[in-house]
Amino acid sequence: MGLSPALTRTLLLFLLLIVPFSSAWAQTDKSVGQIAQSINQAASSSMPGIPAMTVTTNASGGQDYTVTLQILAIMTVLTLLPSFLMMMTSFTRIIIVFAILRQALGLQSTPSNQIIMGLSIFLTIFIMMPVLEQVNEKALQPYINEQISSVEAVEAASKPFHRFMLSQTRETDLQLFMRISNTTDIQTPEETPFFVLAPAFLTSELKTAFQIGFIIFIPFLVIDLVVASVLMAMGMMMLSPIIISLPFKIMMFVLVDGWAMIVGTLAASYGY
Repeated sequence: MGLSPALTRTLLLFLLLIVPFSSAWAQTDKSVGQIAQSINQAASSSMPGIPAMTVTTNASGGQDYTVTLQILAIMTVLTLLPSFLMMMTSFTRIIIVFAILRQALGLQSTPSNQIIMGLSIFLTIFIMMPVLEQVNEKALQPYINEQISSVEAVEAASKPFHRFMLSQTRETDLQLFMRISNTTDIQTPEETPFFVLAPAFLTSELKTAFQIGFIIFIPFLVIDLVVASVLMAMGMMMLSPIIISLPFKIMMFVLVDGWAMIVGTLAASYGY
């Protein structure tokens, strides 16, 4: 059975329409592939891979590393900066004393954590300023002026911190960690390695902070006891003593200029 003339004309018209579009699509696909290949070739020729490591021997016999690795090392150190701040400065003692003070006053969230943290950081900078000045003079500025290498700058910067930490560390705490680590090859305290000095310094800071906090807590505890005794004598046992004693504790703390006394005590504990 043959095709009708109408169906034959329809098939011919369909073929005439499909063939140009298929050839155009093939050409477009080919051109897109050529463009993508050209872009890949240009990218590979204009952007070579970054070398993994470049080591240059300086005049003194040491080795300087490529700037890319130095930036990577600096970014790694910045991630550890909060740990260094807590373990190598006066920050630990200050933040613990302020936390105990807020607990003694009976204030759960006043001053807020942000205020206490900010005050602790600025007070830490104030107390550590002599150490930071020595680091800037003996390590940072010579390194910026290209007078010393990066390894020498780190070694020079560690010495002021080592002296500060050693001056604030108790001998018993230092001997404890030396005994735990089996460190017996040092003759003077100045030769104590950092991995022994850091935990000993942190332990001494915790002990000193709790001693200061205990002294701060006693006057507020006396007020709580007096208020609780008065309320019990009046038969008002259902009334919380904290509600009554809180205004008296705040008033006493303000009258004796408590913030100045606390800050002065913390600064004096470091020899200021």
